[in-house]
Amino acid sequence: MAEKEVILTLAGLAKLEGELEHLKTVRRREVAERIKQALEFGDISENSEYDDAKNEQAFIEGRILTIEKMLRNAKVIDEEESKNNDVVTVGSKVKVKDLEDGEENEYVIVGSAEADPMASKISNESPVGKALLGQKVGDTVEVKVPAGTVKYEIIAIE
Repeated sequence: MAEKEVILTLAGLAKLEGELEHLKTVRRREVAERIKQALEFGDISENSEYDDAKNEQAFIEGRILTIEKMLRNAKVIDEEESKNNDVVTVGSKVKVKDLEDGEENEYVIVGSAEADPMASKISNESPVGKALLGQKVGDTVEVKVPAGTVKYEIIAIE
Protein backbone atom coordinates (compact mmCIF):
# COMPACT_ATOMS: atom_id res chain seq x y z
CA MET A 1 0.00 0.00 0.00
CA ALA A 2 1.39 3.39 -0.99
CA GLU A 3 1.93 5.85 1.81
CA LYS A 4 -0.04 9.09 1.75
CA GLU A 5 1.79 12.15 0.45
CA VAL A 6 2.17 14.84 3.12
CA ILE A 7 1.92 18.38 1.74
CA LEU A 8 4.03 20.90 3.66
CA THR A 9 5.09 24.50 3.34
CA LEU A 10 8.75 25.33 3.96
CA ALA A 11 7.79 26.64 7.42
CA GLY A 12 5.88 23.45 8.18
CA LEU A 13 8.83 21.34 7.08
CA ALA A 14 11.19 23.32 9.32
CA LYS A 15 8.78 23.00 12.25
CA LEU A 16 8.55 19.22 11.88
CA GLU A 17 12.31 18.87 11.52
CA GLY A 18 12.79 21.00 14.65
CA GLU A 19 10.29 18.92 16.63
CA LEU A 20 12.00 15.71 15.50
CA GLU A 21 15.41 16.99 16.56
CA HIS A 22 14.05 18.11 19.95
CA LEU A 23 12.39 14.74 20.56
CA LYS A 24 15.52 12.80 19.62
CA THR A 25 18.06 14.92 21.49
CA VAL A 26 16.24 16.42 24.48
CA ARG A 27 13.06 14.49 25.27
CA ARG A 28 14.60 11.03 24.84
CA ARG A 29 17.33 11.91 27.33
CA GLU A 30 14.87 13.38 29.83
CA VAL A 31 12.66 10.29 29.76
CA ALA A 32 15.64 7.93 29.99
CA GLU A 33 16.74 9.83 33.11
CA ARG A 34 13.23 9.55 34.59
CA ILE A 35 13.22 5.80 33.95
CA LYS A 36 16.65 5.47 35.56
CA GLN A 37 15.47 7.40 38.65
CA ALA A 38 12.28 5.34 38.87
CA LEU A 39 14.28 2.10 38.75
CA GLU A 40 16.32 3.33 41.72
CA PHE A 41 13.11 3.28 43.79
CA GLY A 42 13.18 -0.52 43.62
CA ASP A 43 10.24 -2.79 42.83
CA ILE A 44 8.83 -1.71 39.44
CA SER A 45 5.63 -3.75 39.72
CA GLU A 46 3.95 -1.02 41.78
CA ASN A 47 6.05 1.93 40.69
CA SER A 48 3.84 4.60 39.11
CA GLU A 49 6.85 6.81 38.33
CA TYR A 50 8.31 4.00 36.23
CA ASP A 51 4.97 3.33 34.48
CA ASP A 52 4.51 7.03 33.68
CA ALA A 53 8.03 7.34 32.31
CA LYS A 54 7.65 4.20 30.16
CA ASN A 55 4.32 5.49 28.80
CA GLU A 56 5.91 8.84 27.97
CA GLN A 57 8.82 7.04 26.32
CA ALA A 58 6.38 5.05 24.16
CA PHE A 59 4.57 8.26 23.19
CA ILE A 60 7.82 10.01 22.24
CA GLU A 61 9.05 7.05 20.18
CA GLY A 62 5.66 6.87 18.42
CA ARG A 63 5.78 10.57 17.62
CA ILE A 64 9.33 10.24 16.28
CA LEU A 65 8.21 7.42 13.96
CA THR A 66 5.20 9.48 12.82
CA ILE A 67 7.30 12.55 12.02
CA GLU A 68 9.95 10.48 10.22
CA LYS A 69 7.21 8.90 8.08
CA MET A 70 5.73 12.33 7.33
CA LEU A 71 9.13 13.69 6.31
CA ARG A 72 9.77 10.65 4.07
CA ASN A 73 6.51 11.32 2.26
CA ALA A 74 6.72 15.11 2.29
CA LYS A 75 5.99 17.18 -0.76
CA VAL A 76 7.12 20.74 -0.13
CA ILE A 77 4.99 23.27 -1.96
CA ASP A 78 6.50 26.29 -3.64
CA GLU A 79 4.84 29.18 -1.86
CA GLU A 80 6.20 31.71 -4.37
CA GLU A 81 4.50 29.80 -7.18
CA SER A 82 1.17 29.82 -5.36
CA LYS A 83 1.47 33.58 -4.68
CA ASN A 84 1.78 34.34 -8.39
CA ASN A 85 -1.38 32.46 -9.17
CA ASP A 86 -4.93 33.70 -9.70
CA VAL A 87 -6.29 30.38 -8.49
CA VAL A 88 -6.49 29.07 -4.91
CA THR A 89 -3.83 26.41 -4.33
CA VAL A 90 -2.14 24.89 -1.29
CA GLY A 91 -0.11 27.75 0.18
CA SER A 92 -2.57 30.45 -0.87
CA LYS A 93 -3.90 33.01 1.60
CA VAL A 94 -7.58 33.43 0.77
CA LYS A 95 -9.91 36.17 1.95
CA VAL A 96 -13.57 35.13 1.86
CA LYS A 97 -16.87 36.79 2.69
CA ASP A 98 -19.71 34.82 4.24
CA LEU A 99 -22.68 35.73 2.02
CA GLU A 100 -25.19 35.13 4.81
CA ASP A 101 -23.81 37.42 7.52
CA GLY A 102 -21.21 39.46 5.58
CA GLU A 103 -18.39 38.39 7.88
CA GLU A 104 -14.94 38.28 6.26
CA ASN A 105 -12.30 35.67 7.10
CA GLU A 106 -8.78 34.92 5.91
CA TYR A 107 -7.50 31.39 5.59
CA VAL A 108 -4.18 29.92 4.55
CA ILE A 109 -4.63 26.64 2.72
CA VAL A 110 -2.06 24.11 4.00
CA GLY A 111 -1.56 20.36 4.02
CA SER A 112 -3.32 18.38 6.73
CA ALA A 113 -0.09 18.02 8.75
CA GLU A 114 0.11 21.80 9.23
CA ALA A 115 -3.57 22.55 9.76
CA ASP A 116 -4.24 24.83 12.73
CA PRO A 117 -7.75 26.30 12.62
CA MET A 118 -7.02 28.59 15.58
CA ALA A 119 -4.29 30.22 13.45
CA SER A 120 -6.57 30.29 10.36
CA LYS A 121 -4.54 27.55 8.66
CA ILE A 122 -7.01 25.12 7.15
CA SER A 123 -6.30 21.80 5.53
CA ASN A 124 -6.66 21.28 1.81
CA GLU A 125 -8.65 18.18 2.84
CA SER A 126 -11.16 20.04 5.03
CA PRO A 127 -14.58 20.88 3.59
CA VAL A 128 -13.75 24.60 3.29
CA GLY A 129 -10.25 23.92 1.95
CA LYS A 130 -11.56 21.49 -0.68
CA ALA A 131 -14.24 23.93 -1.78
CA LEU A 132 -11.78 26.81 -2.17
CA LEU A 133 -9.09 24.93 -4.13
CA GLY A 134 -9.08 25.83 -7.81
CA GLN A 135 -11.39 28.82 -7.38
CA LYS A 136 -10.72 32.44 -8.44
CA VAL A 137 -11.48 35.90 -7.04
CA GLY A 138 -15.18 36.62 -7.41
CA ASP A 139 -16.19 32.95 -7.37
CA THR A 140 -18.85 31.79 -4.94
CA VAL A 141 -18.47 28.43 -3.24
CA GLU A 142 -20.91 26.39 -1.20
CA VAL A 143 -19.51 24.40 1.69
CA LYS A 144 -21.41 21.70 3.52
CA VAL A 145 -20.60 22.01 7.21
CA PRO A 146 -22.16 20.29 10.23
CA ALA A 147 -24.45 23.29 10.76
CA GLY A 148 -25.71 23.22 7.17
CA THR A 149 -24.41 24.93 4.04
CA VAL A 150 -22.30 28.08 4.01
CA LYS A 151 -21.77 30.27 0.94
CA TYR A 152 -18.50 32.17 0.58
CA GLU A 153 -17.41 34.70 -2.00
CA ILE A 154 -13.69 34.81 -2.67
CA ILE A 155 -12.54 38.41 -2.22
CA ALA A 156 -8.77 38.06 -2.56
CA ILE A 157 -6.03 35.50 -3.11
CA GLU A 158 -2.46 36.11 -2.01
